[in-house]
Amino acid sequence: MNARLIYLGMAAGAMLQVGTSCAAPNTTKKSEKKNILLIMVDDLRPQLGCYGQSQIKSPNIDKLASEGTLFSRAYCNYPVCGPSRASLLSGMRPNATRYINNQCSVEKDEPTIVPIQKAFKDDGYYTVSLGKVYHHRFDRADGWSERPWHATDDEKKKDHPDGWRDYQNEENLALCLKNKGKANAVEIGRVGDEDYFDGKIANRAIKKLKQFKESDQPFFMTVGFIKPHLPFNAPKKYFDMYDEAEIKIPDNYFAPKNAPDAALHNWWELRAYLDIPSKEGNVSDEKAKALIHGYYACVSYVDAMVGRVLKTLEELDLDENTVVCLIGDHGWQLGEHALWCKHSNFNKALNTTLIVRSPGMPAGQRSSSLVELIDLYPSFCELAGIDAPNHLEGMSFSPILKNSQEEVKKVVYSKMGDGWSAITKNYIYTEWLDKNGNVTNRMLFDHQDDPDENVNVAESPAKKKVVEEMTMLLNKYIEAK
Repeated sequence: MNARLIYLGMAAGAMLQVGTSCAAPNTTKKSEKKNILLIMVDDLRPQLGCYGQSQIKSPNIDKLASEGTLFSRAYCNYPVCGPSRASLLSGMRPNATRYINNQCSVEKDEPTIVPIQKAFKDDGYYTVSLGKVYHHRFDRADGWSERPWHATDDEKKKDHPDGWRDYQNEENLALCLKNKGKANAVEIGRVGDEDYFDGKIANRAIKKLKQFKESDQPFFMTVGFIKPHLPFNAPKKYFDMYDEAEIKIPDNYFAPKNAPDAALHNWWELRAYLDIPSKEGNVSDEKAKALIHGYYACVSYVDAMVGRVLKTLEELDLDENTVVCLIGDHGWQLGEHALWCKHSNFNKALNTTLIVRSPGMPAGQRSSSLVELIDLYPSFCELAGIDAPNHLEGMSFSPILKNSQEEVKKVVYSKMGDGWSAITKNYIYTEWLDKNGNVTNRMLFDHQDDPDENVNVAESPAKKKVVEEMTMLLNKYIEAK
């Protein structure tokens, strides 16, 4: 398995090309085209009521799920904000040289392709970016009909050295000034919904929807909410929804048995906060519960902001002709395997939220079919009736929206650093490669017997045949140069 450092392209094989291509060229009037509203929620793992997480209060997203299709087996293609967003918005998988860290961009890595916003703009759509959409806001800005907007554009505070983190309480603002933008990982805000950035983002989206109501032009609008990304800052009323005494640390608050060191990380993203050990060592049980509490509060806060946007869409009767899609850009770990944040090849980091409501499609569906975020681009093309560019590597999941029992692929792929993962109905298999393409470590979890991924069985004699089959699938993603 030498020199296998390129991802699966369009020639990956018939097995992956099971679905339908995008629709034929559109011939309908502009006013008859479906609008697209893509709501992106940063770090939102499927920790929602509609996903069976009863401790979470997410009534607005739950309502959206009851009106459309919920995907329980949706996977990001890279569990880090920058690569995940560049990948899904360009429709191309990360590989050995493309979309490999937060410094990546479509502009740098694939400057000649047509990103999703430009495909819709070229077809007559008015395209809008609000909040955090691309990790680098002006990446391929030529595809937007107006300048990409973020709540930081309206931020006038000069004592806000790290504005995107959006602290509001004076004690954290003071810490930021003293510590070059660093403060605490959790803030129970003594402010209202519209004081944090996500409230401002919701306001802007509502304003834009009202403008679209007066226009006959179809729109492609992306709304990128920031929470529940660290720091876990939200108004106090959302913290009050939960009793911290009832919050439990995960049962598998330990590294999986036989897991290679390469599978673990030091959760450096969380360690950047002043109330967290800065170099090594776990957090206390008390702090772990406080972090989980903060995450829950932020989910409920962003759920309320999503609800405001969707309510406006309905009040304006725009919902009747608008495809609404809500995603998390990847999963997140809340102490599972003694890990925090994303940045891993475990299911908690790769499995993400995906809910789609499309006019004329069945409501209240739940699908366990495998899909990945690069499938969004071709799906939107098909639903809107526009041509899909030839460079796309995903597949439309529109058949699943019509019938939740349909499947469009048997395997999906993700990557984190040097770890490459293949995910099937029952297994997740990962190989870590060195610079020469040699396998240095591998990991296999059997989700039938071990859904929490507590025992790596890659070296088990009983799983030898499974490893061989998963390796063959992975080789379709990691091809020879």
